[in-house]
Amino acid sequence: MKLDISPEKSQIVNLRKRESEFLGFTIRANKKGKKRVAHTGVISSKRKKMKQEAKKLIRRMKSSPSAENIHRYNSFVLGLHQYFKRATLVNLVFSRLAYDLKPFLVNRLRPVGKLEHPFQPPPFYKKTFSLGTKTFNINGVYLFPIGNVKTFHTRNFSPKLSLYTKTGREQIHKSLRPDIQKEIGHLMKSSLPKRSIEYLDNRISRYSMKMGRREITGEYLHASDVHCHHYVPRNQGGSDQFQNLRNLHKDIHRLIHMKDIEKIKVYLEKLPQNRLILDKINQYRKVCGVEGIEASSLAE
Repeated sequence: MKLDISPEKSQIVNLRKRESEFLGFTIRANKKGKKRVAHTGVISSKRKKMKQEAKKLIRRMKSSPSAENIHRYNSFVLGLHQYFKRATLVNLVFSRLAYDLKPFLVNRLRPVGKLEHPFQPPPFYKKTFSLGTKTFNINGVYLFPIGNVKTFHTRNFSPKLSLYTKTGREQIHKSLRPDIQKEIGHLMKSSLPKRSIEYLDNRISRYSMKMGRREITGEYLHASDVHCHHYVPRNQGGSDQFQNLRNLHKDIHRLIHMKDIEKIKVYLEKLPQNRLILDKINQYRKVCGVEGIEASSLAE
């Protein structure tokens, strides 16, 4: 019996001679000194699709430089960076993509924005991207520079990463922090057409600064549960500035504004029976001009 190992039917790839493709990545074992190291990049068909989608989003911003279109573009860039940042050649790939897109980007967005170095950008931008790269400022929001990405070194398996030791659990919890990027991506995709660009941008910056924690209870907050509260209400002169926004769980946000006693009791049952949390809620209610909740409500 003969084994057919023709190139058309064989699935074995010699990575020393040619690259293999998997889930949008290319991988090849290149020579480095006396060893072989894995070099990974982005497949050409994926690069073409990325360029086409970027141009599509840029055209949208030109015709309508709204907050929704700006955040849709930023969400697209951030999503690409998070997915491909583990490729060793990601910087070269995205630098070339940015170079190819620059004439298109400048010609289309010059009428609606200004190309400049970021001046006092929000905390999330400052933490994620280099301030030495010029980008467009459209209505006070900076576009994420598509070429400004660095390789993220994925850690190999370690016996220290164990659920059964204190040190192992601490390392696992630290490694989960990049999930916040995923939640930020969901926040950027959310549609809030009646909100200002400043509000949408500062809401994300606030979430990033707090590392996804709730402002009152300190617990982790998923993007789907985020309600952004104006500490000083807008009807009292409060603004959409960073220092006036608080990211709260949706139930706590409702509790701050709620006046119906029976409904208040229902929402209090969902919270930990903690006097400190109630005091914080009452502080927020006082600023909003709403009567405080009695401590006796916790025991009822």
